[in-house]
Amino acid sequence: MPIRLHDTRRREKVPFTTMEPGKVSMYVCGVTVYDKCHLGHARCYLAFDLIHRWLEFSGYDVHYVQNFTDIDDKIIKRAIETGEDWREIVEENIVGYYEDMDALNILRADDYPRCTEYVDDMIRITQDLIDKGHAYQADDGVYFHIESAPEKYGVLTGQSIDAVRSGAGGRVEKTGSGKRDHKDFALWKSAKPGEPTWDSPWGAGRPGWHIECTAMSLDHFGSQFDIHGGGHDLRFPHHEAEIFQGECHTGCSPVVHHWLHNGFVNIDGEKMSKSLGNFWTIRDILQQVDAMVLRFALINAHYRSPIDMNESLLKDAERNYNKVLQCYIESLQNMSKQSHVSLPQADLTSPLPLGKSLGLLEKMGEGFANAMDDDFNSREAVAKVLGMVREISRVLQTDLDDEDKNAFAHYAVDLLEETAGTVLGILPTREFALLEPEEDPRRAEIAQEVEALLVERTNARNAKDWAEADRIRDKLNEMGVIVTDSADGPTWDLA
Repeated sequence: MPIRLHDTRRREKVPFTTMEPGKVSMYVCGVTVYDKCHLGHARCYLAFDLIHRWLEFSGYDVHYVQNFTDIDDKIIKRAIETGEDWREIVEENIVGYYEDMDALNILRADDYPRCTEYVDDMIRITQDLIDKGHAYQADDGVYFHIESAPEKYGVLTGQSIDAVRSGAGGRVEKTGSGKRDHKDFALWKSAKPGEPTWDSPWGAGRPGWHIECTAMSLDHFGSQFDIHGGGHDLRFPHHEAEIFQGECHTGCSPVVHHWLHNGFVNIDGEKMSKSLGNFWTIRDILQQVDAMVLRFALINAHYRSPIDMNESLLKDAERNYNKVLQCYIESLQNMSKQSHVSLPQADLTSPLPLGKSLGLLEKMGEGFANAMDDDFNSREAVAKVLGMVREISRVLQTDLDDEDKNAFAHYAVDLLEETAGTVLGILPTREFALLEPEEDPRRAEIAQEVEALLVERTNARNAKDWAEADRIRDKLNEMGVIVTDSADGPTWDLA
């Protein structure tokens, strides 16, 4: 079926179309590199990694651009706080960004432009907006005048400019800003002491935030492109500002054909925030959780839905990811170098058990593709993969002769590598999957004692002696052991 996606501007699911047949131009707002990446960044770039992967798997030639904001109020503030040169902060955090994204198996974009490379373009666009009556110079910089194109207000958020006008009561910001209207936004900021600056027709200064993405996307794609993505929080003001700037500058509407926005990450039911003390960097969480488990947890939700990150979610992700991984390893182990045996026809109504199983797996594969075509529904796609894993594992445990088992293992490996590997990005390479795991010496040292305590705990739970079961669990926690209960019994790992 053709791909359908939810377009934020149109507020509905629409057929995906491209300006040029078979080619996709996609721009996603990148990070402001003043600090390490956090869990919200992981959510965003994993969401668009899946979209990138599925579009390419579907046969599109994708030109993917993601920027770095390498000059900004936050970068300047961090430089003042630390005494570091702002350029060093930028370089350090760009390196950190790549390390974090690589750990999560996020494919690289084709281009990573930096906003400081586009200051001349931003000055040129700003001057054109002034010339066309859409912007004006003030004492502290240059501002875009929203009332010069009121019909573009609220196109992503649905806000009514009339309601904003009536609520504002005609006021103008009283913060020393030269804005004529509180709705206007900065295109150019006049220099302040100690800040990095560039020369411009309006004096020394630096660009505003919103103009950066307009300059970079127009340079890479021209006056129109297919997809613009980013977090839900960027719809307003950032992306609406891009619409004002880009469409008023080029005279072309729409500049972006499809707007896509991913949902937030909450922590234990609350929005992630430094002020709430629940702020997780990617580095922090990868000290506790395997990178592919985190990837699994984040893609096991529709990209537009919010995710509530908590211990239960991560444990569930770990359990299900391990099922996928073990099924893949088992399939590899049952596969010889070549398969010379033809499998029976895939047919759900087949009297042959293997043919029926192949029919079921083929149906699940079609369901996987349909889920991804339906607004990149990775949650449903993950469910289909877990269904495949159950069926593959069941078949491999049956009494197949060696030739049939080998042929089926080849089929299973190909299916898993296509779905869980190429599209979902959660499988290791074949070579890595078949490596013998190295046992942690600390685990080996306490394994006998832990297993004995787990037996005691199980006996206590069966006897409904909850106090004793809790005491044993507390003792295991003191030993640095994390216990996970499942239908198959308790498992343990080191914290």
